[in-house]
Amino acid sequence: MNSDPAMPLLTIVAYAVAAIITLIAAVTDTRSQRIPNWLTFPVLLLAPVVHTVFASWTGLMNSLLGILVCGLLPYLAFRQGGMAGGDVKLFAAIGAVMGAALGIQVEFYAVIAAGILALGQLALRGKLLQTLGNTFYVALNPVLPPKWRRRIARESMTRIRLGAPIFVGTVVAILLGMPRSVWGLS
Repeated sequence: MNSDPAMPLLTIVAYAVAAIITLIAAVTDTRSQRIPNWLTFPVLLLAPVVHTVFASWTGLMNSLLGILVCGLLPYLAFRQGGMAGGDVKLFAAIGAVMGAALGIQVEFYAVIAAGILALGQLALRGKLLQTLGNTFYVALNPVLPPKWRRRIARESMTRIRLGAPIFVGTVVAILLGMPRSVWGLS
């Protein structure tokens, strides 16, 4: 009989911190269209320290790897104009708190939540088909012959605020990452 061990204190704290900062980010992003530095920078600085105190070098390396892995792809998207800077810093902060593996899961679930949100918003605005066509050209323009390429006007692009989807992704990753024993399962 193999039952899951109780969750370590560091894991419980990491889950709580991740849920709280992403909830605050969701609220501020929805209200002000920003994820503030006062929310992400302290987490980026303190999470590696806390992980070091509780889990030595292994904790430090997992936290730093989380920052790197969870911040890299969003940063590349930011450099291409596909993501806001606050979203990048929030993803990196989640990596710092939760580590690389769980941080990547948060990103995966956040992208799914953002996609569902985007489809709903576009459908309500009557812009779904136009945006899907634009997406096709944005994705394929680099490999199409010049005569088939289509310029996409910046004003026809749609931006999706990611604060709320990142919160949803965090909650889903936390719930799915909890040991079976937390749910009363063996």
